[in-house]
Amino acid sequence: MGTGFENNDLIAKLPTEGVHCFPASASQIKNRRIITVILMIVFLGVAAAFCLMPNKQYIIAGIGAVAFFISLLVFIQTFLIEKYRVAIDYNEKKLVLRYRFSLIDIPFDSFDAREGEPDKAEEMLNNAVNKGSATQYLVLDNVFDEACYQTSSKDLASKEDFDKLKQESLAIADAYGARNSEDAIKPNTDGRGNKDIGPTDLNDDDIESIVDQVTEEHKESK
Repeated sequence: MGTGFENNDLIAKLPTEGVHCFPASASQIKNRRIITVILMIVFLGVAAAFCLMPNKQYIIAGIGAVAFFISLLVFIQTFLIEKYRVAIDYNEKKLVLRYRFSLIDIPFDSFDAREGEPDKAEEMLNNAVNKGSATQYLVLDNVFDEACYQTSSKDLASKEDFDKLKQESLAIADAYGARNSEDAIKPNTDGRGNKDIGPTDLNDDDIESIVDQVTEEHKESK
């Protein structure tokens, strides 16, 4: 059942079969694995130490065990996003988004895509750290639900992958036209046109201080 806003000429130009997969950035995967392995060793050591010490501290040991398990899950998840973070399934006419250990399906006739943007702090970080290589963002949205996913050119395996995902996503959104439905939840609203995003608790000075600190750490790490 369609929304009534489909453009059959544009739909006819889309692929009719196949699955296009867009994996995560290799450097992102590598960094997560290194960090989580280190954290697992640390948290496992904490749990063991507080269990084996004469004056046993089971609460702290339990916290260490839980933290170890969370790190292990993040480590395992890197193998999943290595296969894909986003997939476009032309056989089933849907997008598949991988979020942690869940798969979020967005049917083409419920899908919208639009260019995204970083929040103010992230934008300032990009300007300070990534000179000459601006990060691009893409929002993948189920317009009849509150499910909304944003990916970026630094999240995917390559800039070419991001550009291809963006091109195909916008083509699908234009062809099926779900965004035009009266039932569509408008971006950044409660569904009735009222803004539901409040102001940040950080002022400009706070943000600039954070950016300066991260920039200094970035320079020192080189």
